[in-house]
Amino acid sequence: MKKTTALAHANIALVKYWGKRDSRLNLPAVGSLSMTLKALSTTTSVEFQEGLSIDTLSINGSDAGEKQTRRASAFLDLIRKDAGIQHGAIIESVNNFPTGAGLASSASGFAALTVAAANAAGLDLSPTRLSELSRQGSGSAARSIFGGFVEMKLGEKADGSDSIAVPLHPAEHWPLAMLILITSEAEKPIGSTEGMNLTAETSPYYPAWVDTSPDDIAIAREAIVARDIEKLGEISEFSCFKMHGLAMSANPAIIYWNGLSVTLIHEVRRLRAQGIPAYVTMDAGPQVKVLTLPEYVEKLTGLLSEIKGIRQIISTELGGDARILPE
Repeated sequence: MKKTTALAHANIALVKYWGKRDSRLNLPAVGSLSMTLKALSTTTSVEFQEGLSIDTLSINGSDAGEKQTRRASAFLDLIRKDAGIQHGAIIESVNNFPTGAGLASSASGFAALTVAAANAAGLDLSPTRLSELSRQGSGSAARSIFGGFVEMKLGEKADGSDSIAVPLHPAEHWPLAMLILITSEAEKPIGSTEGMNLTAETSPYYPAWVDTSPDDIAIAREAIVARDIEKLGEISEFSCFKMHGLAMSANPAIIYWNGLSVTLIHEVRRLRAQGIPAYVTMDAGPQVKVLTLPEYVEKLTGLLSEIKGIRQIISTELGGDARILPE
C-alpha cells in the first residue's frame, strides 16, 4: 500500500443545494451549480497499512474528534469495498481556510479524501466515479472533483449512480472573481446535514424550493454561456436568499447569519447601486461571498475592508480539478 496525497478546492454553489431525497446515499433533493475556488483548498494524504485495524484522522495537525473520524471511516469503507481490502488507514488533512465555518471545507475535504484514498488503494477510477463516491461523503464534494463551473445532477436512479457532478466550463471560459469575507472563524452551531433534514421535515415552503430549482439552474447555465454577470449575479442572490429563507422557516428557525453578515449584504447592495457589479452569495454559515469581475476586485476589497469586524478578505479566481500531488 502506498501513501498518496491529493489536493481539492472548495466550491461555492451559485444555485444552491439544500435537502436530500435519500439520506443513506446522500442524494440531493435538488440539483446545483457551482464555481470551484482556487484560493481555498484541502490537502489530504491517505495510507492504508496492513495490520492496522482502525482508521486515524488528523485535521490541521490535531487529532480529529470521534464523530469526524467515524464519518471518514465509514466513507473509507466504500473505497475498501471497491478495492477488496480491509486495512485501516492513516489520514492527514490540512485546510488552508477555517474548517466547519460555512466555507465548504467538507466539499474540498471529501473530494481530496476520495482522490487520495482511491489512488492509495490501487483503484483507477474515472472522474465520474470519483464524483459519485465523494457525494456519499459530502453532497457538495461531488462538485469539488472538477474545476471551473460545475453542475450537480439531481439524478433519478435509486442507487444514485446518476447523481453526479459534471463539468460545464473550465476556469478559462470566464475568469470571474469572488471575495470571501470572513465574519467568524467559529464552527457553525448546526451542521448542513442536520439543517437540511430539519428544514425538509418542518418548513412549509420546502416543496416550492424543490419545484423552482430547475428553472434557477437553467438561468445560471445561460448566464455563464453568455458571460452575463448581471444575470448570473441576480440568480445567485435569488437562490442564496431562497435557501436561507427556507432555513429560517424551519421549526425551530435555522439562522446562519450574524450581525456583520447582514451589514455586508446591505453594503454590497449599496455598492451595486453605484454601478459596481457585486452580488452576494452565502452557504450555510455567516461568511459573505461577493461575486464580481476581476477588474473590480481591488476597488471592492478597499471599500469593504473599511467595515469593522471583518476578520479576513480572501480574493479568489476559479480553481481546477482535484488532483494527486507529486510524492
